[in-house]
Amino acid sequence: MLGPDKAIRREDVFVTSKLWNTKHHPDDVEPSLLKTLKDLNLEYLDLYLIHWPYAFQRGDNSFPRKEDGTILYDNIDYKQTWAAMEKLVGKGLVRAIGLSNFNSRQIDDILSIANVKPTVLQVECHPYLAQVKLLAHCRDKGLVMTAYSPLGSPDRTWKHPEEPVLLDEPATAALAKKYNKTPAQIIIRWQTQRGVVTIPKSIAESRIKENIEVFDFTLEPEEMSEVTALNRGWRYIVPSITVDGKSVPRDAGHPHYPFNDPY
Repeated sequence: MLGPDKAIRREDVFVTSKLWNTKHHPDDVEPSLLKTLKDLNLEYLDLYLIHWPYAFQRGDNSFPRKEDGTILYDNIDYKQTWAAMEKLVGKGLVRAIGLSNFNSRQIDDILSIANVKPTVLQVECHPYLAQVKLLAHCRDKGLVMTAYSPLGSPDRTWKHPEEPVLLDEPATAALAKKYNKTPAQIIIRWQTQRGVVTIPKSIAESRIKENIEVFDFTLEPEEMSEVTALNRGWRYIVPSITVDGKSVPRDAGHPHYPFNDPY
């Protein structure tokens, strides 16, 4: 609520949440959602996503671990999880369901058994990870792509000092100068013109307002191609653990790990 004279109606807010990895068992899906609804004081969600295609061991420990610190996994098939997600739609607890961090093969796997089709795929996506093939696949299959970390998540605490800084990219800086915009606005506009829903994170009112002000200009086709060409397959968000002093992908050995496939 913003005050007695500025109340926000529920239908004017789009609320999305995700099913965590320890709750993939069909018996855990609805209770997990009901807890989310209780925590948010809501009667329904607009969109509910399976956070990752692979599962952790069932329970209330969000990151169950072995004695050596590695994650305890579960090999439950995400198609079973999806069937339980569909029941949430039937009960009116969610308006739509979707996927997060699934690759194209896994999307097709879900579609092969779905009675309620996924409406959204949420993945990391930005000029350094343009996701061109995955975006085309989503369009072909009728899914909307949502981009998380669209600006490279520059406020991450686990940043590596040698990683490329997306907001310092000269090509987008030049376009920002041309259009009298910020590099962030150029990137968001690029996604908007591609038909990608973009969810930049900010707690600053000025930045939130700035992120919305991208509808008063249009990038030229060659400029769109220029930004897309910045793709280098770079992922900022890769679940990892430290082994022998080195950071390595945490879940790459799981059979449902999505990033081992090309897209």
